[in-house]
Amino acid sequence: MKIFVAGGSGAIGVPLVKALVAAGHQVATLTRSAGRRAELQALGASVAVADALDRDALVAAVKAAAPTHVIHQLTALPRGGPRRARDVEATNRLRIDGTRNLLDAAIQAGARRFVVGSFALLAPRGPATPGSENPAAAAVRSMEDQVLAATKSGAIEGVILRYGMFYGLEAGSTVAMIEMVRRRRLPVVRGDSGQLPLIQLEDAVSATVLALDAAPPGSTYDVVDDHAASLTEIVDAIAEYTGSPKPLKVPAWLPRLIAPYTARMTAIRMPLSNAKAKAELGWQLKYPTLRDGLAQMLRHAA
Repeated sequence: MKIFVAGGSGAIGVPLVKALVAAGHQVATLTRSAGRRAELQALGASVAVADALDRDALVAAVKAAAPTHVIHQLTALPRGGPRRARDVEATNRLRIDGTRNLLDAAIQAGARRFVVGSFALLAPRGPATPGSENPAAAAVRSMEDQVLAATKSGAIEGVILRYGMFYGLEAGSTVAMIEMVRRRRLPVVRGDSGQLPLIQLEDAVSATVLALDAAPPGSTYDVVDDHAASLTEIVDAIAEYTGSPKPLKVPAWLPRLIAPYTARMTAIRMPLSNAKAKAELGWQLKYPTLRDGLAQMLRHAA
């Protein structure tokens, strides 16, 4: 296959490019940063440097690559992960306007399939109610709706992968969290009963590669591991596997006061099923649970 990866220098972009090249595909990738060109070329990909919000530049880059498949992994999140609403504003724009530009470019280039990396925590689970969605959720809905509409019209074969929260040493948010846990700067909330959908980056990559061929057009998958976990479980597990002090425990009102964005994570209860992805894609998890992934990841990092 000739594959164009938009967002090739991101947390999932780099391991995805590696996997695609290793599988023998011809890979072209897009990055906003000229400083990442050499790194991506060293992986075996050709590289275009352009802003996905510049429609003409993006169309030219995709046409030059002449891909059969386009993978949308465009984000602009802080390396340590978002901590406040304004941290996702640039990504919201990429999910709305960047998706429109990339879809247009893929169709003009004659690509057959368009695989988009969505986000399970924000993905639409029913009809939109005016004023009910925050800007980040509205942006994800726009991204998915655009892809499904293009598929329905017959312009391209769209597939949506709703990833759980990434973790892995390639993810800046994971590295930042490990450092905070080691310094005992990430307290946990008493009575935290959250259920956050997670996915180790290697497993997210393997599902994405399978979706290039195996997924029926217009299909949507929750790409998550076998068990959701609370933020407290995540922090406790990191502390255990890194030999760090046990995290401080605080009442629920304290994070709501000083770190409201993070505090919302303790209120999320979203246990999702990966059964459809396993059945239709033939996907097998290397790391079925958070503890499986952390044990392997931190053993290698030690």
